[in-house]
Amino acid sequence: MSARVDTSMTDVEVADFLAQARTMILCTIGPDGTPDPVGMWFVLIDGDIWMRTYGRSQKAINVERDARVSVLVETGDSYAELRGVQLSGRVEISRDEDLICSIAAGLLVKYEGLQPEHVQAAKDAYRSKAGKQVAFRLMVDRTVSWDHRKLLAGS
Repeated sequence: MSARVDTSMTDVEVADFLAQARTMILCTIGPDGTPDPVGMWFVLIDGDIWMRTYGRSQKAINVERDARVSVLVETGDSYAELRGVQLSGRVEISRDEDLICSIAAGLLVKYEGLQPEHVQAAKDAYRSKAGKQVAFRLMVDRTVSWDHRKLLAGS
């Protein structure tokens, strides 16, 4: 009988995986208690996961009512390539417009290829929208991860 291969990621592997990830699925708790999943773009600031959304969006309303969330980031086209991270915790909301503008500029850098010399201009341009938005900081209580590529390495 063979021992089960540990497919969990190390803390460093989780951090690298999240740094390279594109979209995470944020699950808030809907008004009737049903999980409400939505794809979110995010940035890492000092190791923390940050997102932004409109303050009147359903996900923001859900988080204001109940801050508990779970997040899923996964990738892989076959079973042997599956990798993922599930984060459980809560979301802390901020209405700080400077922070919201920084997150928006960070998203433009990550997803749209904005060059560093244009970050301040992007922050300034975003200011007119920031008052209607909120920033989400993911406060992680529990991390579960898997990397099925380790199955091949361990067999």
